[in-house]
Amino acid sequence: MKIAILSRDAKLYSTRRLMEAARTNGHEVQVLDPLRCYMNITSAKPTIHYKGKELTGFDAVIPRIGASITFYGTAVLRQFEMMGVFPVNESVAISRARDKLRSLQLLSRKGVGLPVTGFAHSPDDIDDLLAEVQGAPLVVKLLEGTQGVGVVLAETRKAAESVIQAFMGLRQNILVQEFVKEAGGTDLRCFVIGGKVVAAMQRRAKEGEFRSNLHRGGSAEPVKLTPQERATAVKAAKVIGLNVCGVDILRSSHGPVVIEVNASPGLEGIETASGVDVAGRIVSFIEQNARPHRTQTRGKG
Repeated sequence: MKIAILSRDAKLYSTRRLMEAARTNGHEVQVLDPLRCYMNITSAKPTIHYKGKELTGFDAVIPRIGASITFYGTAVLRQFEMMGVFPVNESVAISRARDKLRSLQLLSRKGVGLPVTGFAHSPDDIDDLLAEVQGAPLVVKLLEGTQGVGVVLAETRKAAESVIQAFMGLRQNILVQEFVKEAGGTDLRCFVIGGKVVAAMQRRAKEGEFRSNLHRGGSAEPVKLTPQERATAVKAAKVIGLNVCGVDILRSSHGPVVIEVNASPGLEGIETASGVDVAGRIVSFIEQNARPHRTQTRGKG
């Protein structure tokens, strides 16, 4: 098969591992910077061009689209979809996951466990908003934040009011969530591929930090999930519509709660902590699904 990887940097660990896994299985791989792709949008024959050449003959595309280029990256991915190429994750699902508020609303509607979460626009509603999430301590999150950036722990009501007012003054959209103290600065990253959890790790925040993201200096170790945690991760991925994703879960006193569904999870931490060849599992998923997809797409034409 011929596989495209949408990535801004071929030297990144995740991109390299996917290239290695695909080539080990005998596939042709090309890494494409999505920002260098340009499109001919026509009903007769939609095409994508890259550095002066038309891209043709691809069977599958693996989107590794960063949050900062979601709009253009998903547009390129949609063009591949229009050409009948199998997407590991569909563009609409990636857009859903990147909109934190929308994804939480979808998960809530389907009964997936979540931290108590509030959302408001007016500073006049801050008092009621704090009451909705049971007061301080609480977590304030920028809707556009990634890798722990734009996430603040407000330990007192006064601090919470100040942080929320500051963000609102900057015209930033924010979520306010209960602080799950019993999680103890840890969370679970569950890696889901094709409706199954294939690997998991527990991330622990560094001393004096509450965010467990590895990009924030957190550490990772293998973890055994409970059946409920496994089922929660699978259900969250299904609700958002992602075939491959990282589902982040906190162990709360009222069961597992999902804090994020990541449409482009890194592979280094999960492969190192779990010992699982996650890149190989992704390639196997493509092998099982790309050719049937291509046949169905051609049949529709």
